[in-house]
Amino acid sequence: MSERAVLHVKGRILVGPDEVRDELWVVGGRISYDRPAGARDVRTVDGWVLPGLVDAHCHVGLDRHGAVPEDVAEKQALTDRDAGALLLRDAGSPSDTRWIDDRDDLPKIVRAGRHIARTRRYIRNYAWEVEPDDLVAYVAQEARRGDGWVKLVGDWIDRDLGDLSACWPRGAVEAAIAEAHRLGARVTAHCFAEDSLRDLVEAGIDCVEHATGLTDDTIPLFAERGVAIVPTLVNIATFPALADGGETKFPRWSAHMRRLHERRYDTVRSAYDAGIPVFVGTDAGGTLPHGLAAEEVAELAKAGIPPAEALAAGTWKARAWLGRPGLDEGAPADLVVYDADPRADLGVLTAPRRVVLNGRVVA
Repeated sequence: MSERAVLHVKGRILVGPDEVRDELWVVGGRISYDRPAGARDVRTVDGWVLPGLVDAHCHVGLDRHGAVPEDVAEKQALTDRDAGALLLRDAGSPSDTRWIDDRDDLPKIVRAGRHIARTRRYIRNYAWEVEPDDLVAYVAQEARRGDGWVKLVGDWIDRDLGDLSACWPRGAVEAAIAEAHRLGARVTAHCFAEDSLRDLVEAGIDCVEHATGLTDDTIPLFAERGVAIVPTLVNIATFPALADGGETKFPRWSAHMRRLHERRYDTVRSAYDAGIPVFVGTDAGGTLPHGLAAEEVAELAKAGIPPAEALAAGTWKARAWLGRPGLDEGAPADLVVYDADPRADLGVLTAPRRVVLNGRVVA
């Protein structure tokens, strides 16, 4: 398309859960709700339109072994894009993916730097592995490298204990979170189990990933402090297989993982009912493939979150939470076109008709 080319998007434009327009125009890669004068080379796209989906927990540039080459990271980003996920929060990666920012055909990424874990308490080749005395320094380092987020590993298996346990003493996380906030970054943490949650929330954390260890004791605390969760239910579905693999060596851990899995839907529904912000994230890029945001929306609905709210958790609300625009006047034209109303059938999300990124039809 030429510099004066215009994209005309018609149908039902879902600007918000309750705001629907009949059309929008894309001029110079940006959204306008006013018909441009003198438009030439007009291309028309019809359908039900959403802002690009959000995967608020994935890992571009990472696989089960660690950092991957750029061509593999590119394929991961393209897979998300073609599935309609146009805004990604990269929740920890050892790869430098800043080159993606120079590509207008790849999703936009909000980075949390590299994971910060306790020594020998996380997946090999993923994280900076440090002791509590060094936590503040590494948080400061990753706050400066990221895009407003830092990622801690809040708990992991303790091989001496044979079960999940908290990685950091209370004083260390208090100091680390305070330093991140001083530098303008929010903090999130990987947490499967129960025992790290109260300390992290009372220390001021902004978000918890997975959050399978939420209980009746900690759910009110999360709600009171406004701490968000990203449940990654498509990843939690792997817990039984993980438990089977660790049964012989760590039977206590295996039993714990099975319990967390069994109650996963009740946990998420109880969190939502209490008013905890819940967002879509898949944990893609470690052992899971990319492109699963639509499946995670469906999982939230299966947990009992109303379908309209599950959709918002991966679109309008997620974008606002991450400080990124949706289908706003003058915003980059990042949108997905579907054949039917996704509010009526979340299954529609798995089959985008057109994907538009920075005003270009890319898929």
